[in-house]
Amino acid sequence: MTAVIHSKSERIDVRASTPVKQLLQEAARVAHKNVSEFLLDAGIIAANQTLADRTRFELSDDKWLAFQAALDQPVSAKPKLKKLLSEPGLLG
Repeated sequence: MTAVIHSKSERIDVRASTPVKQLLQEAARVAHKNVSEFLLDAGIIAANQTLADRTRFELSDDKWLAFQAALDQPVSAKPKLKKLLSEPGLLG
């Protein structure tokens, strides 16, 4: 995980139910952190995981050429996919 450390100058307010607050307090206590540190660390991890595949895409030169070639290929018919997408799903 890559995190840039800056001085803390911004505030984030969070509202939670009593059971959620108690859960977070207990988890923070077990992690030897205060609730703010616990939430901030967990939030940074979650943000990095969420953004990981959206922020950087690296390939070697050979793989980049192969990737471009695959994108340039004409679209082929996929009857099973067409059938799957034309039928109603489990949720309607």
